Amino acid sequence: MYVVPVSLDEDICYRALLSRDRRFDGRFFTGVSTTGVYCRPVCPARTPHRKNCRFFGCAAAAEAAGYRPCLRCRPEASPGTPAWLGSAASVSRALRLIDGGALDDGSVESLAERLGMGGRHLRRLFLRDLGVTPVAVAQTRRVLFAKKLITETTLPMIHVAEAAGFRSVRRFNTVVRERFGVAPSKLRRSRSTGADGGSLVLRLAYRPPLDWEGLLSFLRPRALPGVEEVRAESYRRLVEGSGGEVGPVEVRADTARECLELRVPAALAPDLMKLSDRARALFDLDADPMAIEEQLGADPALAGLVRRRAGVRMPGAWEPFELAVRAILGQQVSVAGATTLAGKLIRALGRPVGDGAFLFPTPARLAEADLAAVGVPRRRAGAIRALAAAMDAGELRLDGSDGLDASVERLCALPGVGPWTAHYIAMRGCREPDAFPESDLGLRSAWAALGSDDELAPRAEGWRPWRAYAAMHLWMSL
Repeated sequence: MYVVPVSLDEDICYRALLSRDRRFDGRFFTGVSTTGVYCRPVCPARTPHRKNCRFFGCAAAAEAAGYRPCLRCRPEASPGTPAWLGSAASVSRALRLIDGGALDDGSVESLAERLGMGGRHLRRLFLRDLGVTPVAVAQTRRVLFAKKLITETTLPMIHVAEAAGFRSVRRFNTVVRERFGVAPSKLRRSRSTGADGGSLVLRLAYRPPLDWEGLLSFLRPRALPGVEEVRAESYRRLVEGSGGEVGPVEVRADTARECLELRVPAALAPDLMKLSDRARALFDLDADPMAIEEQLGADPALAGLVRRRAGVRMPGAWEPFELAVRAILGQQVSVAGATTLAGKLIRALGRPVGDGAFLFPTPARLAEADLAAVGVPRRRAGAIRALAAAMDAGELRLDGSDGLDASVERLCALPGVGPWTAHYIAMRGCREPDAFPESDLGLRSAWAALGSDDELAPRAEGWRPWRAYAAMHLWMSL
């Protein structure tokens, strides 16, 4: 992947700031020396003079320079920053793990070990590519999420601190005062927002356009029976909280505000950060669709598809292990056939939590299960048991920390898992944007329908590093 340098062309950034164009939201942040705050390019405040502006590729870099978040444009509501997403592969994988809470309880050294390097080298990479340390990124993530909960929900401050990953309310109060210049209670303008029938509501920003109907259409036939459901306008599933609480979460689109709304039962409040991260991953909300479509649209064979469907995302997975099992069940059968088989497996081995509702079987449960009794063919049953055993033993991770090539290699080392399955899991479970199951019959049919004389695999080399998005355009063209 390409590397985005820490330095930005400040003249270009200032011209973009003057335009207040939403397409630049999340691409950079502006620090204003006269106020000491940093803002999004779409901030409604009066545009500062050029001499008073500094520009940063990410929020953590702005805060490391001594700026505090603007209370009007709310940098924590900005979509994922391309400067982070386009960093060197090791830094990108580290950022995914930090987003998953790797530094909430672990150290930089343990994070670096998962990436196959030393802690000192990882710090050096972060400073080179982002201008800040891994700890600073994690701290910024926690405090901005805390501000989001303060301003968007009615949660008591003690629960906000817990949900945002602070180990004590005292530390939470101190950090909020340092970052925003006011006490947490001063940030809460109103207690009338963020609640809906006893549920908590969080707004998840994205960079438009977003093909919401396309996402639901793709997920609907692949939903796990009894675990998740894709309705006409929403996605809904059961989740288990860290304290053992089980409840439904739901995601809907609010196109007027250019965000998705995540509804979570109050009982799951301690897990809000994790649930928010999983929803963002499932719907690929940190993608920059215009940058992706600009590159894919440069290929004449894909240009028409890109024009017809703007904002195509790469559907991820709420739980990568579930997706991996579903992918194996889908080998050499139709989507409907795989969904039916998944339903049988869930009803037989899942944990019942209500009338027709289940939690997906754990890796430990599937590693020892008699899958043949459920109707899973022998080869696929062996592959699922091997996958589950590797996950249960900690020998296999589906968190994106290995990178595309290593992830595919490790998956293909499992019995019954070939390149198609490995790339499909890497694409959706590990969120690898360049994964490409080139042998897929649907992709080949869609490519043939475009009438190109080139073979698919060689032509796809020109789509890197966005081959997974090209696959989505091809699949959806069918």
